[in-house]
Order: sequence, then structure tokens, then C-alpha cells
Amino acid sequence: MIDLLNLNKKDLRAWLAEQNEPAYRATQIERWLYSELVIDFDAMTNLSRDLRKRLSESARIGTPKLVAEKKSADGLTHKALLQLDDEQTIETVLMLYPDAPEQSEPGDAKRRTVCISTQVGCPIGCPFCATGQAGYIRNLTPGEIVAQVLHFARALKPESLTNIVIMGMGEPFMKFGVTWQAIETLTDPERFGLGARRITVSTSGEIRGIERMAREKLEINLAVSLHAPDDELRNALVPLNRKYPLKDLLRAVRDYTKKTHRRVTFEYALMDRVNDSPGQARALAQILKGLLCHVNLIPLNPTIATTYERSPRERVKQFQKILAEAGVPTTLRVEKGIEIAAGCGQLRQSKAKENSA
Repeated sequence: MIDLLNLNKKDLRAWLAEQNEPAYRATQIERWLYSELVIDFDAMTNLSRDLRKRLSESARIGTPKLVAEKKSADGLTHKALLQLDDEQTIETVLMLYPDAPEQSEPGDAKRRTVCISTQVGCPIGCPFCATGQAGYIRNLTPGEIVAQVLHFARALKPESLTNIVIMGMGEPFMKFGVTWQAIETLTDPERFGLGARRITVSTSGEIRGIERMAREKLEINLAVSLHAPDDELRNALVPLNRKYPLKDLLRAVRDYTKKTHRRVTFEYALMDRVNDSPGQARALAQILKGLLCHVNLIPLNPTIATTYERSPRERVKQFQKILAEAGVPTTLRVEKGIEIAAGCGQLRQSKAKENSA
């Protein structure tokens, strides 16, 4: 049975043509799926009863099952563990920012961001990340990626999502075409219709994906998980660096900014006495010199299966000060959901331990 969320525009129209349905049916169905957010063909009331019956017999609307959820005490962070058809689980997080500055489009008084996953587990194996510790199982389909957004879009109604960050479980560029099809669905005005500049995709340094993204027309934001200013340390913290060392990664980023004229965000998780010294701050400033970039400093959210600890606030502020004085634009990420283990992979990890107990 085909999941309609897995079909791009062309394939949906071709599939309906095989059912001897006119092309305009695709537009009607897309509205029900991505705007009205229905999960039942019977709710598609402008389709004939016969078509609705045939749809229910040959197609489905992928809707992962909510198996666990945690909410922060302030109600601003919601973490969902979603179960897929094969009983694998993925994490999706909704983050609300009621005090965020007004967005670029009228009517957005606050930011409502969903963080989504692209894989079950992750093949990169970063030792400070709960997802990396759990290992890699499989890639998600485009429909499974989109379904995470729709899950929280339904939960938010009548309000709507304002931003999407592809920073959850997995390396988004490992299967570039799959991730990009999901992004096209999410930005298509006849589908979910979110502005491209409201979406950020984060990579651990998959250079081929950065190069492909530079050639795409959609102005999606790019973030790179850096975490170290030299190859020796980054080899340990981000094992993909052994394949794509810093000089090659930074070259790809420089080429990207030249082609797109868009600023890149570097994510840097600060770990106590691992990558947070003044010397490492100066080294980071040096390798980023002249780059159109922004550094997002993230005090580490420790996981239950790692020895890495978050940097003390004094060292975080000192690190930030050194970057700022060197002319590197820097912010300190607003921490969300610490008490509910909102870091990537943590709810899935704790649920697995609970099930095996």
C-alpha cells in the first residue's frame, strides 16, 4: 500500500492518472494532506465516495504512532517519540519561543520551531551524542520525514509552525535526495508552504551534500556541526572528519558562501576541558577568519551513557568573548528542555532501557 506522503508532485499526479483520475485531484488531495492535515480519506469531503473508498484500499497517509512524550515545566518544549510502521522509533521536538523577535513575515508574534530526524539512529557515531551512541539502523523515507512536521502541525492548530530545523537523529546529507524531496514538499506553496528561509539543515560535514545544496535554487539555511578547531580533536568528536578533514570541509563551506551569498552557521557544543579552552577559542577564530559565518555555542546537554560534561558558564562566556573580540559573530544557544532530556536521541535511549528492564 502506497504512502501518499512519499510521493512528490509529479509522482502523485502520475499515480492518480493510473487510477483514471483528472490532474486537479492531486491539488485537492495535497490541500487535505498538508493544509487541512487530515489523516483519514473520509475527511476529504470534496472527493467522491467512490474515490475515497478506492484511496483507502490502495493508499494510506503515513502517521507515526506517538509512543512517548515529555514536556518541559514551562510548557515551551515538547519532545515526542514516534513509532514507524516497522516499530522503529524516532524523535521530534517542538520548541516554542514566545519572546522571540517578530519574524520577517507579518503576523508572526513568536517562533514555533520543530526539530526533525532523517534517520533511525545515526552512522556518524559522535561519542557525546545519544543518537550516535545508539548506532545506525536505517534511513527514513521522505514521507517519514514530512510526517514529523505534520505531527506537531496538527498539535499546534489553530496556530502554525514558523520554522523547521533538520537537526534531529541522523545525517541529513547521507541520503541527500531523500532529505531534499522532503524539503521540497515542506516548501511547496501547494503543499505545506513554509518559506525556504525558515528551514535549516544541519550536517556533520558531508561535503558532497554541501556542494549539492549550493547548486539548489531553494534558499535553505545551512548549519555545520563543527565542535573542534583541529583535525586531531574533531576526528575523535566527529568521526566523519577522518573522511572529510577540516581543510576540505572549510573549503566546501567557502565555496558554498561564494555561490549562494548565504551565511553558514557553525554549531559548537562546549564540553568541559575537551574543546573549551581559550587556546581552542583562538584556534577556532583563526580557521573561521574571513568566512561568512556565525558560531552557535551550545553548552553540552550530557547523556546517560557518556563521560562528557557541559562547560562551566564562566568558561563558556570566556570562549564567547574571545570569538567576539576576534570578529567572529557568535551567539549562545538558548537552552530548551534540559530537564526532559531534549537532546537528540535521549528519549529514545531512555525508552529502550525502560523496555529492556
